[in-house]
Amino acid sequence: MTEQYLMDPERKPTLAGVERAAGKIAMILPATPLLPLEIDGKTIWCKAECLQPIGAFKIRGGWHRLTDLTDNQKKHGVVAFSSGNHAQGVAWAARRLGVPATIIMPEDAPRAKLDNTRALGAEIITYDRLNGSREQMAADISRATGAVVVPSFDDPWIVEGQGSCGLEIREQMLARTGSAPDQIVACCGGGGLASGSALANPEAKIVVVEPEGWDDMTRSLEVGTIVPVGKDPPATDCDALQTLRVSSITFDILRDRGATGVAVSADEVHHAMRVAFEKLHLVVEPGGAVALAALLAGKVKATDRTAITLSGGNVDNQLYAKIITGG
Repeated sequence: MTEQYLMDPERKPTLAGVERAAGKIAMILPATPLLPLEIDGKTIWCKAECLQPIGAFKIRGGWHRLTDLTDNQKKHGVVAFSSGNHAQGVAWAARRLGVPATIIMPEDAPRAKLDNTRALGAEIITYDRLNGSREQMAADISRATGAVVVPSFDDPWIVEGQGSCGLEIREQMLARTGSAPDQIVACCGGGGLASGSALANPEAKIVVVEPEGWDDMTRSLEVGTIVPVGKDPPATDCDALQTLRVSSITFDILRDRGATGVAVSADEVHHAMRVAFEKLHLVVEPGGAVALAALLAGKVKATDRTAITLSGGNVDNQLYAKIITGG
């Protein structure tokens, strides 16, 4: 691939791009653990992305994107929009690279995510999640400042960066079991992690998991075309997965792979968080626990080579304590 193609924001994400991203990320971060967990007599493998420096897999896409900025782009900075995990991934990469970063975050984002993003040196602008347009706000800032927009999933670099997680899963399972995963169950908001993992594991079945009422990727895959979240979606603790409409870049990959999806309830998510704490000794946020919830609830059947993502661990202390104690 030519350098010109690699720098084209209109290009499609590829396996070669995932491998390139994985190489860049391996130079600065160790692979996160792949932990075994027995469910109904079968061992599944849990990718603990909640142990990343920012507590989520989003550090991967942020690093891949920002390390490909030109010197001139770095001077003008970046602008991103996120409920918190992508925000922290971009802010972490920006601070390490000396790049100014502005992050647009919803007013109701968890306090821990707002505080962590601000602590990483990013400028934060808040908006009303249901009535404001974060995309328009980012576009306006970009026009005014020259900053590069870094979307949370609608971007080839982001998909490839997140796909490095799927590549690590593949390599770790091959090393431990001698076989690659035959099923990957991934937490899904915009679908960057799921679609990137699909590129990294071309022979695996892909299942996306979303919270009830926010299962637009699942419904889109069912009908074969993108459909948005319905009017007045329900409140959910899974703030990281509140995507109102997925993009063609992620949807097309998952549709072409024959991916399927399921939705999980709040009670199922909370149960999964407690299991992760009790069995794996991991703090997992609600949105990061939906894949495990689907397996525990029997909505996805485990195979002998199933891998799941525990995609984030950024949760406010009081909410986490309430969930873990069953309050």
